[in-house]
Amino acid sequence: MGNKTNPTTATTSTPRKKGQLPTKICATCGRAFEWRKKWAKNWEQVRYCSERCRRSGGKSGSSGGGDSGDSGGERP
Repeated sequence: MGNKTNPTTATTSTPRKKGQLPTKICATCGRAFEWRKKWAKNWEQVRYCSERCRRSGGKSGSSGGGDSGDSGGERP
């Protein structure tokens, strides 16, 4: 009644359909993830599916620690 937009033309303004979005494999967990609008400017640099995987930094199975290998601590 008040909807004057044509449903077929309303969807053509989006660049891709949901099923046609590019995908990548997460460097940490190995899961496939799809393109998101927030990654539009840097999709080539995106390597992780989530913030949690990004923090892990591809070190699957490691616990704690930091980003650098030389922590300056003693070895037992």
